[in-house]
Amino acid sequence: MGEHAVRQQQEVETIRLFTKALLADLFALEQMLINGQIESGVRRIGAEQEMFLIDSGMRPASISPRLIDRLKHPKLTTEIAQFNLEANLSPVMFNGNCLHLLETELEEVISSVREGASHFNADVLLTGILPTLRLSDLGLKNLTPSPRYIELNRVVSELRGSDFKLFIKGMDELQLSHSNVMLESCNTSFQVHLQVGPDEFATAYNIAQAVTAPVLAAAVNSPLLLGNRLWHETRLALFQQSIDERSSAQQERRSPHRVSFGDRWIDDSVLEIFREEIARFRIIMTTRTDEDPIAALADGKIPQLAALRLHNSTVWRWNRPCYGVVNGKPHLRIENRVLPSGPTIQDEVANAGFLLGLITGAEQEYGDIRQLLEFDDAKSNLLAAARYGLKAQLTWFGGKTFGAADLIKEELLPRARAGLKHANIDSVDIDRYLGIIEERVTTGQTGSQWALRSFAAMGDRCSTEVKDRALVAAALANQKTDKPGHRWPLVDHPETSQWRDNYATVGQFMKTNLFTVRPDDLVNLAASVMNWEHIRHIPVEDDDGRLVGLVTHRDLLRLFEKSLESKTSEPIAVRSIMKMDPETVSPSTPTLKAMDIMRKKRVGCLPVVFAGRLVGIVTSYDFLEASARLFEEQLGRK
Repeated sequence: MGEHAVRQQQEVETIRLFTKALLADLFALEQMLINGQIESGVRRIGAEQEMFLIDSGMRPASISPRLIDRLKHPKLTTEIAQFNLEANLSPVMFNGNCLHLLETELEEVISSVREGASHFNADVLLTGILPTLRLSDLGLKNLTPSPRYIELNRVVSELRGSDFKLFIKGMDELQLSHSNVMLESCNTSFQVHLQVGPDEFATAYNIAQAVTAPVLAAAVNSPLLLGNRLWHETRLALFQQSIDERSSAQQERRSPHRVSFGDRWIDDSVLEIFREEIARFRIIMTTRTDEDPIAALADGKIPQLAALRLHNSTVWRWNRPCYGVVNGKPHLRIENRVLPSGPTIQDEVANAGFLLGLITGAEQEYGDIRQLLEFDDAKSNLLAAARYGLKAQLTWFGGKTFGAADLIKEELLPRARAGLKHANIDSVDIDRYLGIIEERVTTGQTGSQWALRSFAAMGDRCSTEVKDRALVAAALANQKTDKPGHRWPLVDHPETSQWRDNYATVGQFMKTNLFTVRPDDLVNLAASVMNWEHIRHIPVEDDDGRLVGLVTHRDLLRLFEKSLESKTSEPIAVRSIMKMDPETVSPSTPTLKAMDIMRKKRVGCLPVVFAGRLVGIVTSYDFLEASARLFEEQLGRK
């Protein structure tokens, strides 16, 4: 959880004072490491659970501030969007029934949130990316009104100096510009923490880096974003691009991302990472720092290192080092940020057990792994796992290449089992949680594969919006059973009982695969496209994707009539016949309102515009199709 009491609109002097405090904190940490004051010989685990809040229509529900106020649950806190929520779980010793305790606490927290959300006609969904999210949900109206998030958006936007660019290519291709950092809110994760001693930190951290890729390959659960089928774990690309504050000049000289895997193994100490963070990344948030950490150490006290912790929270390594103080004892943790939320609580705990077992097992068997695996291979493995899940090809120790599924079954599950046994984890829990991983890998049904196969099984009988809603509804229903994700049945048809939710707004069934022309194109081109594609309306857009006009079948008939009278054969540009400033709607326009506009204005289509750009079109034929489906559904029941 990041610090929320941050300063806004910092002046130069404020940043200088914070920088001084940051350097003092780093020096104090170095002294504590030298003097052996950091807790050693103890291993604890913890986790942070991020989640989506959804309404009865399976769409994001922006209720988190009101929900937190209602529940007053000590473990809950806000996230960047009002449709996100985060729970910070209790740290427990890494032994015995710790994994079972983690699952039990997660169930209690989710149950409490679900009960509280029901008062707002809402619910909770655990998923890496919510399929029903749309661009219209990512405006600042849904930003959580906290100084941390307001300042994050302001500073990162100012540093970047232009819109955020998103480009992700998978089965589909998503390319867009966005004006704020709310793209980050599309991600929710299950972040696993492991406390390690200072002397073993470098070894454990390097191993955590190495094993993250195969664990992710088995855990992927984020294939759909804004109606597009992208990576099996799209969160990695999305998060990196959504918070990229680098200017164009910094991008050209390949300055590092704040969201990264890193560029090398570490050699000796956690200080290497903290020093690099301070050297490379500008301060984007400050907070009041009354503590003098050097004086605190001199007085025999343990400093909180607030400045260091805040700056560290604005650099999002996929394995992030953390400093904390519990019961007066300072400690170091490795926070793994790669794993997605869901598909179920038991899946998440199984992923955590697999990760923790691998770290411990590899430590015992190999120790320093830097000579066994090239860092670039570890980094490439992570990208491959994110793109392809269990179908990824991974380079492993000794330079051997494995399919992810084979590597996990043949090499890694036995090693994870040995690691959990070494940590004295209850054998029943080892069998249960690693059994989930083994079954998932054997069946090949990760959360992402379930979603993609279901999406394909629904075919062309319904729109992308309807498919996305069906997936969310099915995921929600399955999460309330005791079945892990690899046992979920595929969704091969959308639910019909809640048809109102499928057609509530224009954005839910508008056409987005558009044929358009430019103002200076020949009318002949517009006419040919309309004939070839059997469409009666073609939007006219400029080079920036902004709607500038509309050509209709009726416009072409009028032109044909005039050409007969004038007998002219001169080439004619689209701009000469297009309708300027046509009636438009937004994706969030209620369907009934759009129908009313079409009736009153006597138009056969409405271009759909969002943030000044053409994003879709809805026609009278679309309404006819929707009506036909409704009649079929309703009359077919009788």
